Parts: sequence; C-alpha cells; structure tokens
Amino acid sequence: MTEDLYDRDILTWSRHQADLLRRLARGERVNGVDWTHVVEEIEDVGLSELNAVRSYLRQMLVHLLKVRGWPDHSAADHWRGEIGAFQADAAQRFAPSMRRKIALPLLYDKARTQLKGLQYDGVRPDAWPDACPFTLNQLLKGERADLEDRLKEAASESQNLTS
Repeated sequence: MTEDLYDRDILTWSRHQADLLRRLARGERVNGVDWTHVVEEIEDVGLSELNAVRSYLRQMLVHLLKVRGWPDHSAADHWRGEIGAFQADAAQRFAPSMRRKIALPLLYDKARTQLKGLQYDGVRPDAWPDACPFTLNQLLKGERADLEDRLKEAASESQNLTS
C-alpha cells in the first residue's frame, strides 16, 4: 500500500511518512515507514538544492555575458536586475558542502553555449573570455558592477592573447 501511495500521491505519502517519523522520534513504535523511499527523497532534496544553485549561477553567467556582449542594448538594465536576483537566490540556497560539486568552468561553458550565435537587433556580441573569470565566492558575494568589470578585463586579456 505504501508503495502504491508513493506512486499515486507523493504529497499524501510524504505527510504520512513525516507523521510516522515524528512519532518514531518521540519514541513510539511505528510500522509502515517506507525507508527505501524516505532515504531516496532525502538524497533528492540535497541534489535538488545543488541543481538549483547551479542553475542560478549559470543564469547569472548568461546575464553577465549578455551585459558584456551587448552593453548598450535596451535590455541591459533588465539583465543587470536579473543578475542580482539570480545571485541572491544562489547565495540563499548555497551550502558549503556544495562548493566541491560546483564546476564553474562547466557552468561558464554552458552559459556561452546557450548564447552561441545569438544576436540582438542584428548585432553580434562583444568578445567574451574563453575561460570563466570568476571564483565561486565572487559570484555568490560580489558586487554586480565588480563582476561586470572583471568580465570586461578578462575579455580584454583573452583578446590580447589571441592577437
């Protein structure tokens, strides 16, 4: 029955399991804890939080690249606002144990790939750095203007290396 409830109505299942676990924590003897799924769900919560932080960081990078690529576009202020929102959301959900599981070079590459070939009003973007110029701490805590400046400097350095 528990297996069926888990597949049929996870909200009801989770409430029931939470009630059983609370009773167990109070020292009551209970039957019916669906340990297999409880363990899976607990693991999934952590993974979901990690994926949320990764997503916020990637979206932050996308918007930083947009501002760098099209600094004079009419949407640039909107993109700046989005950077702040994504940064706040990432910082709020970030946990220190996530640090080793966040690969900024990969997120940066995904952000660049997302924007590949994109033009705004027929304009190609200004150059972007080849490698991610930010640390995780900078993305989570840095001032937006400082991040924009760092991206601009890194783009100039990249262009100088290829010239």
